[in-house]
Amino acid sequence: MARKGLSKRMQIALNEQIKAELDSAYLYLALAAEMESRNLKGFAHWLRIQWEEELVHGLKLYDFLLQRDARVELHALDKPSIDSEQTTLEIFSQVLEHEQYITARINQLYALAQEDLDYGSQTLLHWFIEEQLEEEESAREIVDNLRLVGESGAALFLLDRELGQRSDDHEEE
Repeated sequence: MARKGLSKRMQIALNEQIKAELDSAYLYLALAAEMESRNLKGFAHWLRIQWEEELVHGLKLYDFLLQRDARVELHALDKPSIDSEQTTLEIFSQVLEHEQYITARINQLYALAQEDLDYGSQTLLHWFIEEQLEEEESAREIVDNLRLVGESGAALFLLDRELGQRSDDHEEE
């Protein structure tokens, strides 16, 4: 039975979202390894920071469930599907699509929280909604830049260098 206002379905949905966030982290770590293998260390750096952010997101949900006296149920992670034949543009298009998928999941969670009149979950999920706007914007910018610069040459080198300057800017709340 739900405790402290969290419905059983919200508990299940939040536990599933923890898995989705950790699957995201695992995907970004695998993509970072692929970029390292291509000697695109700036792209790899950007993806590793993204990996760390996804871990923070998963832990934020984990802590929220515990705070609400709900059960945390961790699920097995999916093995990321990485195609070493993909171009850098295709990989970052995959990142953007993945972020859009996570945004849709967060929006569904928010709708569920509204149905349940679960204001605590709505407050938490509002943070995730804002975070997803930033994540999609960042990925879209990289995709747009890759479309401009192509897969080789000085412009790709400069973009790689720029992405290598990304700081660990996630919010730990």
